[in-house]
Parts: sequence; C-alpha cells; structure tokens
Amino acid sequence: MPVMKTITALEAKNRFGEVMEAAQRQPVSITRNGRPSVVVISAESYARRQRIARERMRLAMQRAGEYAAAHGMTEDALDKMLSDES
Repeated sequence: MPVMKTITALEAKNRFGEVMEAAQRQPVSITRNGRPSVVVISAESYARRQRIARERMRLAMQRAGEYAAAHGMTEDALDKMLSDES
C-alpha cells in the first residue's frame, strides 16, 4: 500500500488543481501547523466508503435485532422500555 501524500495547507491552497488530481489516485493528507488537518479523497472513494459503512451498519442492526429476539425481546417489551419515563 503506497504511503499517503502529505502537503501543507499553504501548498494545497497554491496547488489546488494538483491536489485534486492526486486525490483521484490516492488520499492526500493536508497539514496545518505541522499537524494533520484533513484528508482529500476522490468522490468515488468517498462513495465506496459510504456504501461499506451503510452495509456494516445494516448488518450490525440486523445482528442486534436477532440477538434481542433470541433473548426474549418483543415489540411490546420494546414499546414499554421506550415509553418508560422513570
């Protein structure tokens, strides 16, 4: 896996077009005051990461529901828990 390209915020400002081109190939880390500040990634990479995150969330919620059902959670019990003001 290649090392992420890192540039300063000033370089990013002065060479924004180059940063955009580089981000199409790999993430670009931008530092401010010597510390990492943001990472620029392609729109395609962002969309892929979002799809993966949504799928992981869907699976986690499905597993949680299955676990709850296997341990006696019912719709009535859930409604009672959610409406309990104490």
